[in-house]
Amino acid sequence: MACVQDIIDIMEEWAPSSLAESWDAVGLQVGRKDWPVRSIWVALDPLPEVVAAACDQDIDLLITHHPLLFKPLKNIDFNSTSGSIIYQSAVHRLAVYCAHTNLDKVSGGLNDILAQRIGLDQVRVLAPEEDTADSCKLVLYVPAEHEQRVLNALFETPAGIIGDYSCCTFTNSGKGSFLPGSQAKPFIGKSGEISYADEIRIETLVKKQDVSTVVSHVRSHHPYQTMAFDVYPLLPAQSRHGFGRTGTITGSMNLFQFAQCVKEKLCLPNVKISGNPDMSVQQAAVCSGSGSGLLNIFLASTADVFISGDLRYHDARDVESAGKALLDIGHFSSERLMIEPVCDYLRRRISIASWEIPVTAYQLEKDPFTVL
Repeated sequence: MACVQDIIDIMEEWAPSSLAESWDAVGLQVGRKDWPVRSIWVALDPLPEVVAAACDQDIDLLITHHPLLFKPLKNIDFNSTSGSIIYQSAVHRLAVYCAHTNLDKVSGGLNDILAQRIGLDQVRVLAPEEDTADSCKLVLYVPAEHEQRVLNALFETPAGIIGDYSCCTFTNSGKGSFLPGSQAKPFIGKSGEISYADEIRIETLVKKQDVSTVVSHVRSHHPYQTMAFDVYPLLPAQSRHGFGRTGTITGSMNLFQFAQCVKEKLCLPNVKISGNPDMSVQQAAVCSGSGSGLLNIFLASTADVFISGDLRYHDARDVESAGKALLDIGHFSSERLMIEPVCDYLRRRISIASWEIPVTAYQLEKDPFTVL
């Protein structure tokens, strides 16, 4: 039987908690990782009514997008909203897990889902996650007949790890030349004479903090008096993760037509528009949830219209001045899209694991705002 930790591992494979913002609260919110899981619900919010319904139905795990415990608690009052949810969950052994900004940012996550639902093509990350290179390329040169000895020493170190693979190297052959000085004690050749040797170039990846340890260990197994090696810093790669997405709009249409299209595709009761309704729109940017924090990035991009929720009055004024447009589709509508894809993902992975665990989408949540 699967336990809470097993389902957490599955969710982590899609949306690693390491992608979450530092201010965010993700992961297991209530419960124990060793509790058995026989049923799962997926919802947007861990609302009191959602948790109460899950407890009433003897659900073992509730997965939500928004956190239950967003800010540190100074006390747990069972009469408070969060306290009552914690109490119900503990008494009924309901584990509550959340994937928030990590699900927003991850490739294939909520922002990609939103862009896909709208129908954008050639989708790219609007605000890529900063990806700092923490590895170096280590290059070693060794006489051909000692290649395996040095490789074996290299494999004893933390070098050569790429994803789930270790001992990763690349080798090619060449000819090295050197002139030993008068005080040298060369392994090959004589002092004062230029020597040539058939050598092997070995390349591998090494974490920056491990370079000294790896070089020291390999040097102790290298035949040369002075081991030749190079360490190359690596530039950070463009991340596939980050907030927001941008893409091209299929077909030729103006802002009003595009807003109507978005409204229909997302099954929205209404959409707030800022900008000239007759302006031509060819590229769009999206951000699930609250998008105001990405406004300057949108304005600096080639996108014509920004689609998000919780957009403000002054956001609209800034966009007007730039000759661009906004579509405010609401926080709730831009994020409830996560429910079915998360269910589909869990069902596929659970089926592969041969577990009998029903995964149910909780669809009774409503937008807290009503437009009269």
